[in-house]
Amino acid sequence: MSVIRLFYNLAFPLVVIAMLPWLIQRMIRRGKYRHKFGQRFSIYSRRVRARLVVGGWTWVHAVSVGEVLIALKLIRELKAREDTRKFVLSTTTSTGFALACENRTSWIEPIYNPMDFFLFTWRALRLIQPKQILLVEAEVWPNLVAQARQLGIPTLLVNARLSPRSEQRFQKFRFFTAPIFNQLTAICVPDEEDVDRWTRLGVLRKKLHRTGSIKFDDASAHTPNTRDFWTVLECFGVVRDSPILLAASTHAGEEAVLGKCFLELRKQFPDLSLVAVPRHAERASAVKSDLEALGLRVALRSEDQWESAPPDAVVVNSTGELRDWYRCATVVFVGKSLLHKGGQNPAEPIVCGRAVIVGPHMRNFDVLVSQLVRHDGLVQISDSSELTAAAAELIVSPDLRQRMVLRGQDVIESHRGSTARTCEIVELS
Repeated sequence: MSVIRLFYNLAFPLVVIAMLPWLIQRMIRRGKYRHKFGQRFSIYSRRVRARLVVGGWTWVHAVSVGEVLIALKLIRELKAREDTRKFVLSTTTSTGFALACENRTSWIEPIYNPMDFFLFTWRALRLIQPKQILLVEAEVWPNLVAQARQLGIPTLLVNARLSPRSEQRFQKFRFFTAPIFNQLTAICVPDEEDVDRWTRLGVLRKKLHRTGSIKFDDASAHTPNTRDFWTVLECFGVVRDSPILLAASTHAGEEAVLGKCFLELRKQFPDLSLVAVPRHAERASAVKSDLEALGLRVALRSEDQWESAPPDAVVVNSTGELRDWYRCATVVFVGKSLLHKGGQNPAEPIVCGRAVIVGPHMRNFDVLVSQLVRHDGLVQISDSSELTAAAAELIVSPDLRQRMVLRGQDVIESHRGSTARTCEIVELS
């Protein structure tokens, strides 16, 4: 064991003890942390042990829901290529584990990932006897990686995500992180620029492979729309093909900001309408109240009749319709990016041919957004004060919108086939 890993393992129990009050509090408050808690220490039920002990698994680790979705896409492609493959799918969060369990089959066994203490990871490796380990996006654990290499198990980081913030952090601790990364068999990165960034962290160039992002592999495969929601807007008196500002997948507070932006834009575009599609449809009444508080006339999408003057805004209080609403939009603002961190998927409206604005907080899609910004495929504002000007510039210029959409679609298209390219690297490792 290296000196660095020795100190890491000495510090690990101290960190766990320090976090214990917080962990206990969360267990009491949420309950879910008690579920299969022993698996975090590589303690498994008789049924799970009987399943795992046969060995020969491909171990895929994904932290939470987003990573599990990527893992499942990769797992299905690998299974299609090699029918005898079977997979242990480990997760960290209870929501990720629930999704993994929903997809349990005779060849997928979900578990909680053991904590990265050398005794726990060694026990898990000896029980599972994986023939390969695939770590999704950002999950590189020092003990797991080092012990897998000691046992001769190929370990790959797939769909590797490296945000600017992570890169800065890794640079500060390069003496520690570079040796860990270089123990990996291969690292699959979304973009050629990522190759340079990983190289700056001290990763050997031969270990890096540009595959594209699995997350956006099928984003360009948009199915034709079957519903024309202009007919809904016309029922409310909105004139067909008049400009529409669409607030997509918004979270609490963002609709009010969009409403204020809309009022400013109305001074320049009198026939502009606002369509708000909150991420959670059950918030529709609260969204309606927030917009009415600004003096707007607001209709709910579910209302059968609207006999007064056309509403200023329509709030969509139904689910599963967002893609079809994109077709009505002139400009789309993608939510959870202004007042909330993380962001929602900007690829879908671009594929639907719509110009997109996002806020500063797009951590969940940082790789794609950085590519889109670099190629002028969307507009990213730094705060709400820039929103009105950005929207006005796009509304007034159809040519600008078209150029932006085409550039954005080119970026998204570059990720097509990334799952297959990643599988090829896995098969060669």
